Amino acid sequence: MLEIQKRLSNSFYALLALPATAMGFGLSIQIAALSWLLTYRYGLEISDIGLVWATGPIAGILGQVIIGIISDKVWIWNGRRRAFIVIGGVLASLMILALPNIGVIQAGLGLEGILGIAILISMVLDLSINISFNPTRSIIADVTPEGQERTKGYTWMQTVSGTFGVLSYAIGAIFGNITLLYFGVFLVFFFSVIPPFFIKEPKYLGRYGEDEDDIARQLAGEDDMPQSINDASLSRILISIRPLWGFLMYGIYAIVKRLSGFEFPGYYFEIFALIVTIYLIGETLFKSEEGKSREEAGKIGFQKVLAAHSFSWIGVQSMFIYFFAFVSYRMPELTDVGVGSVVNWSFFSLNLVAAIIPVLALGPLANRYGRVRVHATALVIMAIGYALIVFLGDSPWTLYLLMMVAGIGWASIISLPFAIMSQKIAQNQMGLYMGLFNLSVVLPQLVSSFAVGDIMQAVDNKSILLVICAVTVAFSAGAWFLVSEPKDEMTENPVLMDEKIEKKLGG
Repeated sequence: MLEIQKRLSNSFYALLALPATAMGFGLSIQIAALSWLLTYRYGLEISDIGLVWATGPIAGILGQVIIGIISDKVWIWNGRRRAFIVIGGVLASLMILALPNIGVIQAGLGLEGILGIAILISMVLDLSINISFNPTRSIIADVTPEGQERTKGYTWMQTVSGTFGVLSYAIGAIFGNITLLYFGVFLVFFFSVIPPFFIKEPKYLGRYGEDEDDIARQLAGEDDMPQSINDASLSRILISIRPLWGFLMYGIYAIVKRLSGFEFPGYYFEIFALIVTIYLIGETLFKSEEGKSREEAGKIGFQKVLAAHSFSWIGVQSMFIYFFAFVSYRMPELTDVGVGSVVNWSFFSLNLVAAIIPVLALGPLANRYGRVRVHATALVIMAIGYALIVFLGDSPWTLYLLMMVAGIGWASIISLPFAIMSQKIAQNQMGLYMGLFNLSVVLPQLVSSFAVGDIMQAVDNKSILLVICAVTVAFSAGAWFLVSEPKDEMTENPVLMDEKIEKKLGG
């Protein structure tokens, strides 16, 4: 084990962040280049682009949950998460290489339609990223003690990942999206394949703050308590994600509707799904955790995190997918290349703030005022930024400035909720629940891909996009204020405790 890992130094947190950075860079490439590429190079309609983007949430539903369950229970290449990070990284880099060559692949296969190829490549890319994303986030919880050190791990993850995200948008804006794609191939490969072999993972994970004596007794069969309490049956998974049932219903219906042409008359099903979603989220947020065992309170707390987190991703993903249409509408004088440049510089501005403030501001503020309160406040600021864009976003520089305001919420969305969620659940279930937590990201993304896509296709005034984003993020902020702050437990460096367990078992 490296000395920097024993000491949990800043250099170790930077190293620990690189695999997540690789996957984040892959997503940044998609955000910066995919919609632009499909629109201006391959001539797809907005509704078709929404269908291509829908492959990401579908891949996330399957990939992150399944990989999370498996990675909790296996030990491969001296690690629980390592193999999945490496394999996913290799596949992701190959699919990024395929993106600018969709036309070449189409010609080589002798096929006429390009949409099917775009969907296939996007699906494999998203599945590859999802294979790795769960383990890259779970490993941070695996090797850090609960409390401030774990918060530090996730804020460092976002700072490092966000810095390279800024780099991706700068490359796209200055040198073009094609250059960005080829640069991304190498970065995703090296950051996902090399760092995992320098991070030592603990082989033995307890549940809720057990010390090495407790875990050693369990492993030696001297304790009635099972080594793992994972219950990954379909029924238990569905119960765990109950606040997301409305999103799940709509997602299934939207996919069937798009692929088969079947649909209910009017928008009755969509309205029904919305009512179910709001009811289940409201019911969950007002549940009490008082008087419950830590395990039961943790499950309730986890569901509250799902409920609060979900709507923020409608506001984020919709902006990422359709922002090019908003820019084109509000700045009609721009050429196709100009639209791509403004979009890239806008996302550059968003991610510049998201790269700077997690370690410098969010982490210290969260330690002082609480992670939940700081996150909810950051979302309020983001909603205000979106609303201001609706009224003032008519010039590139105004857009860049207001996107920096929105970047405060974006910085928090991809850092603090992981720290909050990881302390609501048992340590030896991290992969499973990290995958279930991801459903609060990917199921709302289906709303962005289909419902918001239909609205953007039908409405001439594309400013409706930022109205939707502002409302959904504001709703999420209000929900987060109803989530209880997780209590910090005094725990040891998990890898050092792992070594003590090995000695006890060997003795």
